[in-house]
Formats: sequence, structure tokens, C-alpha cells
Amino acid sequence: MTPRGWATLALISTAALACSSSSVRAATAPVRTLEYAMLSNGKPSGREVDRYSLNGVVDSEFEFNDRGRGPKIRAHYEFGADGAPVRVDVSGTNYLKAPVDEHLVASGAGRAWRGRAEQGSSSRPGFYLSADGASAVELAALARVALRAGAQGVALLPGGLARAEVLADATIASHGHTAHVREIGISGIGFEPATLWVDDAGEYFGSPGSYFAILRTGWEDVNSTLFARQSEAEDAYYARLATRLSRRPDHALAFEHVQVFDAERAEMIVDQTVIVDRDRIVSVGPAAAAMIPAGAERIDGTGRTLLPGLFDMHMHSRSVDGILDIASGVTSGRDVGNDIERLAQIQQHWSQGTAIGPRLWKAGVIDGPGRYQAPTGMFVETVADAVAAVNRYADLGYVQIKLYSSLNPELIAPIAAAAHGRGLRLSGHVPNGTSAAEFVRRGADELQHINFVFLNFLASESTDTRTPERFTVVAENAAGFDLDSPAVGDFIRLLLEHHTTLDVTLAAFDGMFNGRPGSVSPSFAPVFDRLPVQARRQALSEGLPVTAANDQRYRDSYVAMLRLTKKLFDAGVPILVGTDSTPGIMLHRELELEVQAGIPPLRALQNATWLAASVLKQQGTLGSIRPGKKADLLLIEGDPGTRIGDIRRGRLVLRDGVLFEPDRLYAAIGVLPAP
Repeated sequence: MTPRGWATLALISTAALACSSSSVRAATAPVRTLEYAMLSNGKPSGREVDRYSLNGVVDSEFEFNDRGRGPKIRAHYEFGADGAPVRVDVSGTNYLKAPVDEHLVASGAGRAWRGRAEQGSSSRPGFYLSADGASAVELAALARVALRAGAQGVALLPGGLARAEVLADATIASHGHTAHVREIGISGIGFEPATLWVDDAGEYFGSPGSYFAILRTGWEDVNSTLFARQSEAEDAYYARLATRLSRRPDHALAFEHVQVFDAERAEMIVDQTVIVDRDRIVSVGPAAAAMIPAGAERIDGTGRTLLPGLFDMHMHSRSVDGILDIASGVTSGRDVGNDIERLAQIQQHWSQGTAIGPRLWKAGVIDGPGRYQAPTGMFVETVADAVAAVNRYADLGYVQIKLYSSLNPELIAPIAAAAHGRGLRLSGHVPNGTSAAEFVRRGADELQHINFVFLNFLASESTDTRTPERFTVVAENAAGFDLDSPAVGDFIRLLLEHHTTLDVTLAAFDGMFNGRPGSVSPSFAPVFDRLPVQARRQALSEGLPVTAANDQRYRDSYVAMLRLTKKLFDAGVPILVGTDSTPGIMLHRELELEVQAGIPPLRALQNATWLAASVLKQQGTLGSIRPGKKADLLLIEGDPGTRIGDIRRGRLVLRDGVLFEPDRLYAAIGVLPAP
């Protein structure tokens, strides 16, 4: 899992931004130095040092560790009189340890830039943002320029328009000092405003967070205060969007002459009329015999397909994700790792309609403490602490426990017993030091991620699955592994005996194994032209580090992932549909990849509806289109049962009877409508 919850960090630091010492001009003595601490679960995980010299020169060093991943960066900036960069030199390694080498030079003729993923030039003025996400220094400079520009905004290079506004302010106190800081939101970069806190000089102060934060050194203890203010501003922003983009019909809706997906039987039924009254499905039947209530709003379903709302079974929810999900027809989801307090707030807003988002069921993370511990969750070392953690999650209404890689394997069985005793499912990463087979034998009901199935056969005693080895060992070896071996057959029989489900997250590995700098990641290729400019640029720089020697092997190993998924499906192992990636639009890709693996489109759609509802024990009210059930529906242009790619062509979404237009939702977060 990458730390998608770091909304701002994805723009501030994921940074593949650093500077090559050979290309940096000789630095003058700094006139001031600003230092920052990175915190993960309240503990130091990295640092940043920014050295400001005369004439707009800034040199920055940045590094943090996230379970063996994380960037290591040096950056050199020179800013012009207008506040925009005239020189940028960045190099180092990015979050997945791939090399970064990016440069910008301004001259009288304009600006030219080059990097591993792109190169270009422009004769027009503009503010250049580094390709893989702007550093703290860069974003603070953009905030200053955009605030001065006001409503007209600032042109971005290589494209886009940024606007900035003050979202919140606070006077904070720590270590005998006080400071006034402001939260700035910059729109036009990604799916939501990039936010950062600055001091009265407009220089970067920090980015608070529930489980990851970056704050000016000495001010770490104000994280909770600033995060609370930031969350209030965020909630107000999404409440305004919910008011503007939601419609609550006070009359019946009639979907006429529509093809209906029968999720329980995995069949399409043609020429149906479905009538909805507020939050319930009233009737489903042949269009010729339908009795349309007086005053009903009639919706032409000719050439269209009506599906139950989709489920995403692997979410790490943020506020913006709700809009991406609903726009994509995802009306229900399972969050499998998040901050307890913040997730409770998001769930409340989504359920009450004060923000747009799906229904939510929650899985709580339990891990062991240490260098590679999960970025959020409860951390235990004893049976008593583990059982207490299970009970706390159960008392909070969680439906599942998710174990993580640093947990002592000896705690699996007692956690399983405690979870099952409270009616909770147990799933997770396979803890380091044990196998997927042993994980299942000790009580796991579900495995997260297809790579852990491969590691059951490929991991050695020296493999540390707490680190990126859980990816690279599979990338290096899956292609040559015999999927028809007796060991695979024995493992599949074990899964069937224990009724184990698999949350394979194929889309999360698609870009990791197949993405290459300078090429559009296959994960984003179907929607690339629809994305905000900075998201498009990030889609050009995905992937694990590869060499000429292993490039094709990594691609072939991904094909092996698809083949194993199909083999498991054919054997009868339930395959869930989840993203662990960009919400909504990546669920469409996950369905596409299941079909690419060989799962029939109708069965893939069943996995994302009826199977998911059944796993969550919601099949009585959700997961299929039947009279009396909740009105969670997705109207598609075309037939995804024949062409799974049509799943992207959503025209209307109902969530609990509230009506949404996907095109309007997408537009609100900078995404162009589906064709």
C-alpha cells in the first residue's frame, strides 16, 4: 500500500524532485535555514532542510522512510523577480527508489525543461511545477505568486492554471514561542486543492496529518491543532460541493427500456423498466408491462445498462475520494486502513449527505511496532494488547481486522479467535516470517494483494516482506514460476477448504510492474486525457526501477499475476474487486484487468456487486436490483457485460436515492467527462 492518505504529501514530497550536484551552481552562503521534521505515527521518519541564499536561491534536501520506501532528494531552485522559478535542478530517487533527474532553465526565449519522463519548452510565461509533484519550497512559492494574482490565476508549465486562496488561519504556541500561520489551498493541480500551511512571510511551515505530517522543527507538537483546523476547512469545502452537486428527487424515477444487470445470476435482462421512489427500488420488470406512477421522472434507458452500485473492497478513504467514487458509480466500499478519528468523521459526512461519498464499512489495522510498521493502526506485542485492539475496533463498529507485515506471527491465531468471537472477519498482508498458507491455517478469512499469494512460493527465509522485497521478489521471479505445480494446487485446495476470499488489487500492480518513465502508465491510459495536468504528468513516471536486463521479466511477471488470478477464479476462489489506488477510476481498471485475466465480464461485474455485498453481509439490501432494496444504482451508456470498458461511461448514479450526474462530479475535481 502506498500512503495515498498523504494528499498534500503526494504533491509536496513524493517528490521525485532532487538535484544533481553536477548541475547545481555554486551555492552562496545561506542567509537562513529552515528545517522540518517528518512524522509517521508521531515518530520521526525523515527530515527536510531548506537553505535560502541571496537573489532567490534555495537549496533543499529531503528524505523520509516509509517501510523501506520513500524519496531521497536534493533540489536547487532559483526564483525570478516575479516569484516563478527560472532554474530548477532536481535528482535523487523517488518513493519507489527509481532515479530522478529533472531540470528547468529559463532564458530570454522562454523556459525549457527535461526529465526522465518528459521534456518540453514554452515561450510563454508561467510557473513550472516539477513533474512528480512539487516540493515544499516550490509549492510555497506558487502559493505566494497565485495569491498575488487573485482570481485570474497563474499559468502553469507545461499546462494548466493555478489559483490560491486562504482556507484557514491559526495562532499557535509551542516551546515558549507563538506564530501566526495560514492554510493555503491551490486549485488546478490535482483532484482537490493542494494545501499547505505558511508563515506570515509566505514560507512553508508544514503539512499536518493524522498519521503522516511534516512540520517545521520545534513545532511538531502543534500537529493535532493544525490538523483539526485543516479538517474543519476541508469539511466545509466538501459540504459546499455536496449542496451544489446532489439532487434529492421528491418524486419517483422510472428507468425505461433499460438493460438490467441481474447481479445474483450474472445475467443481462433486456428492455426492463425499473421504478425507484426515494431510497428504495419499487419495481423491476418488462418495459411493456410497467405501470409508471403519475408525476414520475422518466429516464430513457435505450442503449443503456442499469447496474447495482459498485463496491470497492480496498479503500483508504479521504474526503476527495468520495466524489471520485460516486462519479465512477462506486456507492459502497470497505476501508482497510485509516486514522480512526478522521475516518469516523468522513463516514459521518458521507452517511449524512453533508459530503459526497459511498456507504462505508471499516477494517481496522493491527501491526507490530517497529521501523516498518503500518502507517496507521494499532500496534501490539502481546496477546492481551492484541485482543484489546480487536475489541476496540469491534466496539467502534468495524466489521473486519486487517493484519500487517510487522505483526508477530504468533499473534495471528489469538487475534483470529478474538475477531471471530466478535463476529469480525480477519484479513491482511501476510506477516513477515510466515506464509500465506500458514496465515490461512491460523484463521485468516481473506488475503490482501495477489503478490502475497506468489510470496507463498517465492519467498525465502531471508526475504523481508515488510520492505519493498514483497514487490521485487515477485517481479523478479513470478514469470518463471510454474503455476501448474502441485504446490499451487495444494494451496488452492487450502483456500477452498477455508472459504478464503482474495482481494487481488491487480490495478495497484499494473503501474508498478508495467509503468516506465516517459510512457503513460497502463493503469491510467484509458483515462489519461481526462485527468488534471499534474495527475497526467505523474502517470508518465510510474513503475518500479528496472534495468535492460529485467524490464521484460517484470512485464512477464505481471502477466503471471493475471494468469494466477484466473486460475484461482476457475477453481472457485472468490475474487474481490478493490483498488488500493486512485479511487473510482481505478475500480474500472480493476474490472478491466479481471477481464483481461480471463474472467468473463458478467462475472467480473458480479464480483464488484453481489459478491462484495455478500462478503459484507449486505446482500439483503444491496448488491442487486430487486424490489425493496436500497436505490444504489449506476446507469451506463452501452453494455459493460459485453465491453467492460463501457463501465467508464456512467451517466447517472443513485446512492440511497440521491441523484448524481457523473460529468458534474468529475468536473468539480478537474476530470473531463467520459465519452
